Amino acid sequence: MSQLDREGIDYVEIDIDDDPEGAERVMSVNGGNQTVPTVVFTDGTTLTNPSLADVKAWIVRTSEASAR
Repeated sequence: MSQLDREGIDYVEIDIDDDPEGAERVMSVNGGNQTVPTVVFTDGTTLTNPSLADVKAWIVRTSEASAR
């Protein structure tokens, strides 16, 4: 997550080994697999193993949408 830190992108990290609800959420969007990182955005959309560019693109899209 150091890329997100370097870019100043806020996030909450959930350790799915310690958080059964988090593990269930990850499995629910990944066909039963505990694939990490899985990013859950504030609007509920998810990305699995996203690149930094993917995350930044989501931020830009949602910022533009909310500015309309």
